[in-house]
Amino acid sequence: MQDLSSKQNVRTSILYTRDDLTEEERAAAGRSLRDALLIRPEVEMAASVAAYVSIGTEPETRSLLFALWKRGTYVLIPRLLPDGDLDWASYEGPDSLVPGPYGLLEPTEPSRGTAAIKAADVVIVPALAVDRTGMRLGRGGGSYDRALARVGPGILTVSLVYDSELVDEVPAESHDQGVRAVVTPSGGFQLLSDRV
Repeated sequence: MQDLSSKQNVRTSILYTRDDLTEEERAAAGRSLRDALLIRPEVEMAASVAAYVSIGTEPETRSLLFALWKRGTYVLIPRLLPDGDLDWASYEGPDSLVPGPYGLLEPTEPSRGTAAIKAADVVIVPALAVDRTGMRLGRGGGSYDRALARVGPGILTVSLVYDSELVDEVPAESHDQGVRAVVTPSGGFQLLSDRV
């Protein structure tokens, strides 16, 4: 367990490193992440995937969302609630997204509720970093920690990060929720042994 200032220092460092990536580097990383995830049997067979729309310098997910949707996967996208929890609604293509708070893009479809994530076969979760035990470092709002607490233990939870963001250890607190797998542009899909 580490203190909040340690988490914030790591977040700040990662965000600066992400800012140094060129648009071309981010686009290439997004393609690699998409391609590595789309060929995973768990994702190929998933009837429903909960995911998110990347913003800013996050690893790009828009082409992944579109590819999942085009092949008939039911894709759930979060909508941030005033209390910081996540509501979910279906993704119906790029035109079904509108600007939300904090620069997020959110679905226009009807709400499915905070518990809708329980029905997903795969959950793709944003992270600033993931360690080799599966602990993830988010942006600090706790929204995904709440959402992941609703996901069953047999469901594949996976974060997409840049190569340098798969680390030996991230600062964590008792309420933090981890993921079972990570995808990096160079390393591809990796199950994390402590969470399998």
